[in-house]
Amino acid sequence: MATTTLLRSGLRLPRTTNINPLTRIHLTTTATTTKMSTRPQSTFRTYLIDPADLHSALQTNAPTTLSTAPRTVPLSAAWFLPNDPQARTGQQTYRAAHIPTARFFNLDTISDTTSPYPHMLPSPQTFSAAMSELGVKRDDVLVVYDTAELGIFSAPRVAWTLKAFGHPAVHVLNNFKLWVEQGYPVESGEQARVERTEYPVPELDRTRVAGFEQVREVARDANKEGNEGIQILDARSKGRWEGREAEPRPGLSSGHMPGSISVPVPELLDPETKAFLPAQELRKVFERKGVDSNRPIISSCGTGVTAVVIDAALTAAGYGEGNRRVYDGSWTEWAQRVQPTENLIVKSD
Repeated sequence: MATTTLLRSGLRLPRTTNINPLTRIHLTTTATTTKMSTRPQSTFRTYLIDPADLHSALQTNAPTTLSTAPRTVPLSAAWFLPNDPQARTGQQTYRAAHIPTARFFNLDTISDTTSPYPHMLPSPQTFSAAMSELGVKRDDVLVVYDTAELGIFSAPRVAWTLKAFGHPAVHVLNNFKLWVEQGYPVESGEQARVERTEYPVPELDRTRVAGFEQVREVARDANKEGNEGIQILDARSKGRWEGREAEPRPGLSSGHMPGSISVPVPELLDPETKAFLPAQELRKVFERKGVDSNRPIISSCGTGVTAVVIDAALTAAGYGEGNRRVYDGSWTEWAQRVQPTENLIVKSD
């Protein structure tokens, strides 16, 4: 289908789509993505990689100080909700078992700590400093992974953050639970000391990010006759989306944005392995939900973490990345900022 670009937003809509002019304005971005040097040759052919492929790459391109070739560097994105019933933390599970040579990416501290909303994207300076302390180089091939306990949860968020700041070669392990069960090596203890690098300060690629005002305009236009614009996919549980279950954060109303589509994370994962479903099965899930690959997509969730599980599944299913954004503040921001008179929190009957 022929398409037209929405100014400089990177989002594209069918030519027949009716779109509110305000939405067109808010989807415009004035930021320019940093022009990157030649992309390093990634070891992997797909965004999601399996344990065997990562193990093979680590045997060949381990992050040593002697190698001058692009290194394969595992990054642990271990993270748990603040109200985890077992009071687990990412750092605890990293210390208990992690892939040898893996560095720990702290989702809570490598963020905008001045924001009232949890783990929002960090500033370019904060990101650069964190990557330097982790000993990461711009030409490293980064493989982000989750905990064995959760399978797939926060790794896609960290991988998306890396991509949003322009790191050239980023992948997600599918998954650490299988890595452990298949007998690949793990080690325990604190992160080994790494040589600090000077990671350049990048620019944020704002075409990957949706803000509150953008999403509000999309929600205001939802379900209007003739409106076939941007789709909002929500990763929270069906009960929270419907407004029947409480939000985990006290004082937040549950419910959903007008016109949004419920895509709970468990529907994208194998119930036994907790890994992403195969690409064809993921595509069938999105097709059953009525997700149109020709229309722009904004993914949302509670705090912007599992929204990126949807985004990673869309990548695996073959949906183009150029038409997709993640709502960074997600429901935590939404439920606090919309006004009751706007009727932008919907509860199912």
